[in-house]
Amino acid sequence: MDNLISLVNKIQRACTALGDHGEGSALPTLWDSLPSIAVVGGQSSGKSSVLESIVSKDFLPRGSGIVTRRPLVLQLHKSDEGSREYAEFLHLPRKRFTDFAAVRKEIQDETDRETGRTKQISSVPIHLSIYSPNVVNLTLVDLPGLTKVAIEGQPDSIVLDIENMVRSYIEKPNCIILAISPANQDLATSDAIKISREVDPTGERTFGVLTKIDLMDKGTDAVDILEGKSYRLKFPWIGVVNRSQADINKNVDMIAARRREREYFANTPEYKHLAHRMGSEHLAKMLSKHLETVIKSRIPGIQSLINKTVGELETELSRLGKPIAADAGGKLYTIMEICRLFDQNYREHLDGVRSGGDKVYNVFDNQLPAALKRLQFDKQLSMENIKKLITEADGYQPHLIAPEQGYRRLIESTLITIRGPAEAAVDAIHSILKDLVHKAINETPELKQYPALRVEVGNAAIESLERMREQSKKATLQLVDMECCYLTVDFFRKLPQDVEKGGNPTQSIFDRYNDSYLRRIGTTVLSYVNMVCASLRHSIPKSIVYCQVREAKRSLLDFFYTELGKLEQKRLSALLNEDPAIMERRSALAKRLELYRSAQAEIDAVAWSK
Repeated sequence: MDNLISLVNKIQRACTALGDHGEGSALPTLWDSLPSIAVVGGQSSGKSSVLESIVSKDFLPRGSGIVTRRPLVLQLHKSDEGSREYAEFLHLPRKRFTDFAAVRKEIQDETDRETGRTKQISSVPIHLSIYSPNVVNLTLVDLPGLTKVAIEGQPDSIVLDIENMVRSYIEKPNCIILAISPANQDLATSDAIKISREVDPTGERTFGVLTKIDLMDKGTDAVDILEGKSYRLKFPWIGVVNRSQADINKNVDMIAARRREREYFANTPEYKHLAHRMGSEHLAKMLSKHLETVIKSRIPGIQSLINKTVGELETELSRLGKPIAADAGGKLYTIMEICRLFDQNYREHLDGVRSGGDKVYNVFDNQLPAALKRLQFDKQLSMENIKKLITEADGYQPHLIAPEQGYRRLIESTLITIRGPAEAAVDAIHSILKDLVHKAINETPELKQYPALRVEVGNAAIESLERMREQSKKATLQLVDMECCYLTVDFFRKLPQDVEKGGNPTQSIFDRYNDSYLRRIGTTVLSYVNMVCASLRHSIPKSIVYCQVREAKRSLLDFFYTELGKLEQKRLSALLNEDPAIMERRSALAKRLELYRSAQAEIDAVAWSK
C-alpha cells in the first residue's frame, strides 16, 4: 500500500515542480487524474487542528477570522523510523525546514506575498511537503474556511469567492472530501456538509469528521452523528478530540495529545463502543487505506491519460525542432531547410493548397475591370477639348479628309489615363503577395524558433517582391504606352468612309468643326479606347502574373540564398539564435515528457503486479 501511495505522491510532487497541476488549465492533467483529499470546513471548525493531528506537528498559522487564505497542498511522506523530520516548500527549492515554527511563519509570509497584509484570499496554492516517520503517505489540500459574512477589510464577494474556490477542488471526481464539522454546533448548519452534499449528493466521496466532541454541552453527546443516524454517509463518521487552546499555549506535544484523545474515547461511556474507529490516528490510517483503494480503481484511467499525453508531448517537441548543429555546414543546411519549408508554404498559398491565392484572381476578375470601367473620359472627349486638339494638330493647314493627327492626340491623351488602373493592379498584387509572406512565415513553425532568421527571411522576401513590383510596373505600363504609340491601322481605314457618310467634305473649315462633326470624332475615339481597354484587361494580368506571381513562386529567396553563402559562421550562428521562450518551452516539455514516461513505466509496473 505504501509503495502505491508513495508512487502517487512522487508523481504529484513531480507534477507540482513542473507546474503540471491543472491550475488555470482547461485540459485534464496528470495531477487532476490522481486522487487527492480536500479538507473542507467552516471557519473555526477545527480544520487546522485536525491536519496538525494527522501530521503530529504544530505548523499551521492560527488566529481569528480567515487564517487559511490560500490553498495549502500538503504532501506527507513517511520516512524511515528514526530519520529526522523536515519540510520543503515548492517556492523554496532545496531549502529544508526542521523547525516547524519556521514552517508556520513561511506559510504566513508566502500568503502575504501573494495577497498582501490584508484579509484577501488567493486561489494560487502553496505547496508543502513534510517528511516524517510519524505520518502516513497522503496528499491533503487545506482550503480556506467557509464563511457566511465578510468582515472589515474583506470585499463583499469573499463569501462567494471562497465557496467557488472550494467547489473548484471538491467537484473533481477524483477528489476525496474531508468534511470537518464541530460537534458543539447543529449539524444542519454545517458549511462542510452543505457544500459536500451539493457536489457529492450520495456521499460516495465524503468522509465526515466531527471535532470538538469534548466541548459539547453537558448532557449532550454526538453518538447519533457518529453512528450515522443523524446524517448518513457511505463511510463511518470519525470523531476527533483536538488540543484545547490551553494545551496549545502550554506547547503540549502531539504525541501526548494523541494519547489523551485515545483515553478520552476509551474512557467516556457514550463513546467507548466506538473508540476503535475514533481519533486522529485512525482517521489518518483510514484515509491512507481508502486512498490506496481509489488509486487502484483509477489506474486504467491514469494509464490512458498518460499514454495520450506522452503522444501529444512528443508531437509538440517534434514541432519545436531539435537543437541546432554546431558546425557552419550544419547551420547552413538548417537555414536552407527552413527556407525551403517557408518557400513551400508560400507556393501552396499561390497554388490554392492554402488560402490567399484566390485574392490575386479577384484583382484581375473584379478590381481591374471595375477600375477601367470607372475611368472618366469626359474631360478628354469634351467638345471643347476635341476642337482644341484637332485645331492645334492641323497647324496652319486644315486637314483634308480626316484629322489624323488630331485623332492621335485625342487617343493618346485618353489612353494615358489607363496607366492609373494598371499601376493600381500591380500594387494590389504586391500587397497580396506581401501578406502571403507574413502568412507563410507564421505557418512555418521552424521560423518561430529563430527570431533573427525569421526577420531576415521576411525582409529578403519583401525586398524581392519590391524588385518584382518595379519590374512588373515597368512592363505593365509599357503595355499602355505601346497602345499610345501605335494605333490599330483598321481603325484609321474606316475614317474616310465615316466622314463621307456624315456630310459634305467640301464644306468650309468652320462648318467642319460643328457639334455634330466633333461629336462623331469623340464617339469614334471612345470606341477605340474601349477596344483598347478590353484588350488591356487581358494583357495586364498576364504581364503581372509573369513579372510578379510567377517570379515570386520561382525565385522569392534566390538573392537571399546568394548572400547566405557568403556569410561567416558567426553570422550564421546569429541567424539561429533561438527565441528564449521556445528554448524554455522545449526544456519544460522535455522535463514533462520525462515525468510522464517515468510515471508510465512505474504505473504500468504497478498495474501488472496487481
